[in-house]
Amino acid sequence: MDSRDFTGQQLHRFTAVDARALGEDRSLEFPFSSELPVERWFGSEVLSHQPDAVNLARLNDGAPVLWNHDPGAVIGVVERAWLDGEKARGYARVRFSRNDLAQQIVSDIADGILRNVSVGYTIADAKPGADGQVIATQWEPMEVSIVSIPADPSVGIGRSMAPTPATATPTPTPSPIPMEDNTPNLEEVRALAAAEERTRVATIHNLTREHGVEPLAQDLIERGTSVSDAQALVLGELAKRAKQPATAKAPATAQAQPIASGPVDLGLSDKQVREFSFIRAIRAQAFPNDRKAWEDASFEREVSEALQAKTGRSAQGYLVPDQVLQRDLTIGTASAAGDLVATDFRAGSFIELLRNRMALDSLGVTMLTGLTGPVAIPRQTGAATAYWVAEKGTLTESNPTVDQVNMTAKTLGAYTEFSRRLLLQSSLDVEQMVRAELATVIALEIDRAALYGLGTTNQPQGLKNVTGINTEDFGAAAPTYGEVVSMETKINADNADIGSMAYLTNSTTFGGFKTTEKASGTAQFLLEPGGTVNGYPARRSNQVASGDVFFGVWNQLIIGMWSGVDLQVNPYALDTSGGIRVTAFQDLDIAVRHPEAFCRGNNTL
Repeated sequence: MDSRDFTGQQLHRFTAVDARALGEDRSLEFPFSSELPVERWFGSEVLSHQPDAVNLARLNDGAPVLWNHDPGAVIGVVERAWLDGEKARGYARVRFSRNDLAQQIVSDIADGILRNVSVGYTIADAKPGADGQVIATQWEPMEVSIVSIPADPSVGIGRSMAPTPATATPTPTPSPIPMEDNTPNLEEVRALAAAEERTRVATIHNLTREHGVEPLAQDLIERGTSVSDAQALVLGELAKRAKQPATAKAPATAQAQPIASGPVDLGLSDKQVREFSFIRAIRAQAFPNDRKAWEDASFEREVSEALQAKTGRSAQGYLVPDQVLQRDLTIGTASAAGDLVATDFRAGSFIELLRNRMALDSLGVTMLTGLTGPVAIPRQTGAATAYWVAEKGTLTESNPTVDQVNMTAKTLGAYTEFSRRLLLQSSLDVEQMVRAELATVIALEIDRAALYGLGTTNQPQGLKNVTGINTEDFGAAAPTYGEVVSMETKINADNADIGSMAYLTNSTTFGGFKTTEKASGTAQFLLEPGGTVNGYPARRSNQVASGDVFFGVWNQLIIGMWSGVDLQVNPYALDTSGGIRVTAFQDLDIAVRHPEAFCRGNNTL
């Protein structure tokens, strides 16, 4: 058997939790993986826990804690993950959210009702082991979930001992000769069935609520529909609705809408996403009298109409769904394009413009896509007060204070021009070039505005101009080691070190990091081996203004995207040269959850 056949698939391992490990700050610390063999369809799987076998980058970058591996049911965040080489285990410290679902789960954990944890992971490489085992030599944990059904009893919160037969069977057998008892334990069977049913019901409720088809939930549950069948039925219902003509829009209200958990789902398959063509959509608008161009764009037109019906937004041109732009909006830099987009340019056929490297694409900024109305995120700004009370005295009332982080759509427009002959081509290279050009000009401006948006003149407010962020006044153009450490200290002093942090600056200052010593004569420079500064990742981009250094918890910066990109074509603006102007409009806003989680340094503050 080829042990690589299963690489890249999403796999899960289940463990158990201990309610006694639950901290007062809603945190849990536990081993989430071990080298205990688990039976898979491809054989008995063992996860190697050698230091170079496990990639913990995702977990240590604020990976989510989920309920039953449901991406739409985030209940917490992984604060830290590490390996214990002696015990051959992976450990994680997680902190639960304050949302209703998380509070319910924390309560059940505290009561000893929910005791199981699962890790979702992918395997990049493996090799055959002894006794037909498959040993994963390169694997990556993706998320940690609270679940109902355990599988690996050797790990979990409060279970740090090595796996032994006694762990799996804690009660000794009275008979001196081990005998296999095949009599089923009815209580265990009933408990397992009840747990599975609770999981099925909860998953179906979450699925229908996420996609706005909640009336289907009760019928699916009563009919005993499996989760996989329920997913298929929900997608079928969404596809049916997408084909229905758009109805009159409801009156707009100023009420804040719930935060969307992801792109508006039209039920497009991966193949359909790849087949969506910008060129066909542009041609249909550029050559309205060309029947073939109109017919060729039938798929793109159908997708646009379905998206308009689902979001209640009327497009001036063709509305491009987030799924199509999901990769293209990250290709503002050649390095990101090489990693994320399978371009097929032939050498010498096209020379790209030298552009700024994207600043935020690798820092873990929070993206909210598929928004359909104003967004309000509740935020606690002050705590209640505790008082000492004399015997028979009366407590003084105090309440926590709250406000809201509001986001409203602001429109970004960008246009580019193509020759008429270029758009008549059907080459994949031309399609990719058009996508890249449109996506890049939008992505770079969103990236810049997230740092420097004025908050006026129809712009969102960027990080520099947000009230309440920390500042560090450098003594010179190049910061000292003490000054970059002070940036971290100010965030820590505000109790805002609540996630993975990183430095961001431009190429000039980054170059200075390589030559500035921490202390004179030590030959130890600010830029440390591995590309870190003060022990934290450091990124560079010329999107950052001269002299600026940003440091912070980047998942506290939110970029919200409404609907998709509205792609419009003007075939007449350049009629004398035969060119065609293509304009793209994107509605978005930018917000910061906790300004205290960031610090900006400069010597001209």
